[in-house]
Amino acid sequence: MTAFRPALLSFALLLSACASTPTALPPPAMTATAATGVHDNLNATLWMQSAAEYQAATLGSYAQARQSLDAALADTAINALPVSEQSQGFESLPPAIITDADETLIDNSPFQARRIRDGGDFDPATWAAWSNERKARAIPGAVAFAQYAARRGVTVYYVTNRDHASEYQATADNLRALGFPLAEDNSNLLLRGDPRAPGKEKGERRRLVAKDHRVVLLLGDNLGDFLDGVGGDVAARENLIAPYADWWGSRWIMLPNPSYGSWESAVLKACGEQPATACKREALRYD
Repeated sequence: MTAFRPALLSFALLLSACASTPTALPPPAMTATAATGVHDNLNATLWMQSAAEYQAATLGSYAQARQSLDAALADTAINALPVSEQSQGFESLPPAIITDADETLIDNSPFQARRIRDGGDFDPATWAAWSNERKARAIPGAVAFAQYAARRGVTVYYVTNRDHASEYQATADNLRALGFPLAEDNSNLLLRGDPRAPGKEKGERRRLVAKDHRVVLLLGDNLGDFLDGVGGDVAARENLIAPYADWWGSRWIMLPNPSYGSWESAVLKACGEQPATACKREALRYD
């Protein structure tokens, strides 16, 4: 037995050292991120910031938008609004485009990156602070397309759900600095809460534009940029777009945005109080 005593002693010392060594913990930022689930956005944000594939997708979207615009200008019967928003008497009106701003024309991925770094859920005050920095960059292809439309005599209306009260001037400054065609009085900029059309959904603002224009093209990154009533579950949203299946890529141009949108809340509707990540896992298809 004495021959094994040194080995036993060494083993005991090793166990003692392991017991007294504190378990390594992740940095505070990582802990916060894991607790809130914001890390779900990591790959999406990184893809939008670094992938050549994302640039290719947006450039392709704007190339298609240019072709669709040319076709609509050649045919006054083309109208891009749902029937409930503009159905007749538009043929002789001057042409206009209605486009969203965030993740359609301008890139807010640095805001998403900060959420990943700092942890925490979406916070309206933090978002307003970001938008007032006026630092959003242009989406690849967006400025060239908007300027092309303006040269062709088409008014570009920016219909965004940024808040009119707290983000109006910063949004105008950011768009103008990037080269987007904006009226001197900002009259073609319509934020959520605009006194001219204060409704939360965008349909009221689209109808305001349609009073004096033939809307020839809609651009956005979210279903609400094209239709109202998009807050239902996944099946309801699929039924909502079914009548317009032929409009995608012609009258309606959808820009890619895997980072956020009403699609996410549609998935989460089925889960009640269940944690978001677990809910999303259950929503995946495996065959």
